[in-house]
Amino acid sequence: MTRDRRWYAAALAVALLVAGCTGDDEDGRFRVGAADVGDPYVPGAGNGGYDVDHYALRVRYDPAGKRLTGQATVTATATAGLSRFHLDLAGLTVDRVRVDGAPAKHRRDGNELVVTPAHGLPKGKRFSVEVAYGGVPQSLPSGELGDGGFHTTGDGAIALGQPESASTWFPVNDHPSDKATYEIEVTVPDGLAALSNGVPKGQSSKDGWTTWRWSEGSPMASYLTTLVIGNYRVSTGTHAGKPLVTAVAATLPADGPAAVALARTGEIADFLAARFGPYPFDAYGGIAVADERIRYALETQTRPVYGPGFFRGNRPNTEVVAHELAHQWFGDSVSLARWRDIWLNEGFATYAEWLWNEHDGVRSVAQAFADRYAATDWTKPSVDPGRAALFGDAVYQRGALAVHALRRTVGDETFFRILRGWLAERRDGNATTMDFVGYAERVAGRPLRPLLDAWLVGTTAPARP
Repeated sequence: MTRDRRWYAAALAVALLVAGCTGDDEDGRFRVGAADVGDPYVPGAGNGGYDVDHYALRVRYDPAGKRLTGQATVTATATAGLSRFHLDLAGLTVDRVRVDGAPAKHRRDGNELVVTPAHGLPKGKRFSVEVAYGGVPQSLPSGELGDGGFHTTGDGAIALGQPESASTWFPVNDHPSDKATYEIEVTVPDGLAALSNGVPKGQSSKDGWTTWRWSEGSPMASYLTTLVIGNYRVSTGTHAGKPLVTAVAATLPADGPAAVALARTGEIADFLAARFGPYPFDAYGGIAVADERIRYALETQTRPVYGPGFFRGNRPNTEVVAHELAHQWFGDSVSLARWRDIWLNEGFATYAEWLWNEHDGVRSVAQAFADRYAATDWTKPSVDPGRAALFGDAVYQRGALAVHALRRTVGDETFFRILRGWLAERRDGNATTMDFVGYAERVAGRPLRPLLDAWLVGTTAPARP
């Protein structure tokens, strides 16, 4: 191949990736949707050629046999002419697929479900995909990031994880750049709870089984979905006119630190709303699990899940509740476009911990800043930290230091105006670090990139503002 032809082939490949397609051209109008969204932090995750609008999920789980059966209806819009396309689905067997009601060919390629509709899908066409599937779900190994996805338990299951998890229990475009709304029905044996995201839509029982229904009407990144099944003490109520659902594993004390901390969910959300702007979703809540494999808390949308390690001893750990609730604004409502910018989630959520602890009489923001500044390794960046450091201190703590440095530089009035305006403008969408820097500069009326570069990616300690 000559140099000119190599350049043309490379340019064509880039153009097709941008369009979300690969180069299998059938008749000039339809191509194969890409099997990878192109995020190097999660190779193989996500797909191209379409944008999902809505997932309607109906699943049934039998803890005795650890078997899940499901039917997913995925409603999407083609962003390119598609001859076939991919969905992420790990470890489950597909029985049949229909596209717009017509049978479609399908095959598995590792953790990809490859769908070939009876007819090509023109660019701009809204279409639906029905997938009937089942099997024994498994967790999804993520190397240095641990295992995410579906975990069976003695009395049920817990499905969650970051950066990937959803594909272990339903077919999905598994990348935060493609957010969608959800309707979720979960059928389990009578006596078990089946908890998920969004507004509770009631329960019904028949022949020894109970169906729990949930609806999330705000766009949600797929890794923020959750499914928690088992023996839980479920509390329902309202807060600020919206449903508030919390659940604590039955094996945890009824009056223990987990229950006490989750009982302050509404109070903490109100504290954050006074600083960040209105709470962005139609429901509140939280779930405390007892499974020791869950060594983290995760901001699953509207209903964060907390591992047992956060509620040891006698002191209710409300700062972790503040962290995960802050994510409802930073990470859930305004989501990542690419995982390299995860500090936009974790830096602001960590800073929210500092704000809450100051309010709750634990420690001042100034003291938290001083302590972390002294302990920070400035050779490790917050932006694009590398996959192995995705959940490292540079993302969380150095990110929070940058947030406070911005506050000290522009002043409180401008700082909180930046935060509230950013969250309002980007609500239900996705963003990058440069999007945030550009917005902050516009509101502050001054250059801020040198400041934020120093605090986020510089290799020496910046002077304290």
